[in-house]
Amino acid sequence: MEVLKAENLVKTFAISEKQRKSLGITEKRKTAVDGISFTAKSGEVFGLIGPNGAGKTTTMRMLATLIKPDSGDALYNGTSAVRSPEEIRSQLSFLTTDLKPDMKSTPDIMFDFFAELYHIPKDTALRRKRELFGEFGIDRFADTVIGKLSQGQRQKVSLVVSVIHDPSFVIFDEPTNGLDIIAAREVRDFIQNMKTAGKCVILSTHLFDLVEKVCDRAAMIMDGKIVANDTLENLMNGRSLEDAFYDIYTERTAGREV
Repeated sequence: MEVLKAENLVKTFAISEKQRKSLGITEKRKTAVDGISFTAKSGEVFGLIGPNGAGKTTTMRMLATLIKPDSGDALYNGTSAVRSPEEIRSQLSFLTTDLKPDMKSTPDIMFDFFAELYHIPKDTALRRKRELFGEFGIDRFADTVIGKLSQGQRQKVSLVVSVIHDPSFVIFDEPTNGLDIIAAREVRDFIQNMKTAGKCVILSTHLFDLVEKVCDRAAMIMDGKIVANDTLENLMNGRSLEDAFYDIYTERTAGREV
């Protein structure tokens, strides 16, 4: 079984003088992630849910080895993301709407480029292209310049390229942001397909309904800390996930005011 363990991840960032003035604060550093730990397994979707600025994206970037934590680690089947990032990257996929495809390329050319980058044999790459392009309908616009595609079509291309190497761990950071309802549904179905294929899927989002539809377990993040971590059924406890989150939020806010 593939297992990802996030262990006490901490990340702080320097705050410039201009930022301090605009925010009306004096602190020179901000703690974006403050001791986050959780475990995710193959064949399930684990969600990280919280408001903007809660620390979700910073957490995901540490998991994806794009930034190093100040302390803590992420272990992929026991292999450290801090000490062995190159080995980890061959096992995972990271998709975020912040990463933009080459607008002057085409889906076909882009797929071939990344297939070579991952040293995928040509026959395997061709088979993967047929399967993935067919699943998402990309074969209909495979030779169209990406800059002329809709945002939903571009997201499909990014999805396909992100899993070109058939990774064991799939990390999605706000994958449906800015998408219309059709494209968002296709992304949701893709996440479910990754789960069915036995992948370990980690999903970061602020959309409660997406978590309710695809996640098996989830952790709620507020102010860089996990405030709840359980199965969806236990977290919701007969309520909507949004109501459950709001109840925890109001409890924490009231605690600060005492």
